[in-house]
Amino acid sequence: MPADPAQEAAPGDFPGAAAEVTAVAARALDVLAARGASLAVAESLTGGLVAGALTGVPGASRVFRGSVTAYATALKRDILGVDGALLDARGAVDAEVARQMARGVRRVLGAHWGIATTGVAGPDPQDGQPVGTVFVAVAGPGGAGGVRRLTLDGDRERIRRDTVAAALALLVSELTENAAAQDTEQRGEF
Repeated sequence: MPADPAQEAAPGDFPGAAAEVTAVAARALDVLAARGASLAVAESLTGGLVAGALTGVPGASRVFRGSVTAYATALKRDILGVDGALLDARGAVDAEVARQMARGVRRVLGAHWGIATTGVAGPDPQDGQPVGTVFVAVAGPGGAGGVRRLTLDGDRERIRRDTVAAALALLVSELTENAAAQDTEQRGEF
């Protein structure tokens, strides 16, 4: 694992339009349903938009367990179990904070997979991070998952919308890569 576990991504790497967000949400739900897996979401800067994108898809209830909007830093610690010393040292806009939020929401809501968003939508910097700095994380069974650092441009609405798309795209990527690795492992190819 690299020293910085967050992968850097540019804003153009993810779909931003509402139709594209809906499509990636539907894809994530379909993959989860096919695997018999459930999903929970922990949101900070997106304030419920990821959950909204998921529940906007008919049939979401077959896999979506719920969400925690932990906008306040204390809620990240007290509800999601993010390490208080980490929050004190680095603030809420951090790759490891996002990872712990995703793991925490899995545990709290009893889901197979968790997604988390944390970052700065603006208008002002936060925790020493400029507007547009965002971390999205996915946590799954057996330590599966990942974190992605985003550097997004635009106004508050655009940053939040692009964060939703990035979080869902990361989930789909983790689900499909994880499934491919499991298939290969079951065939004895590694």
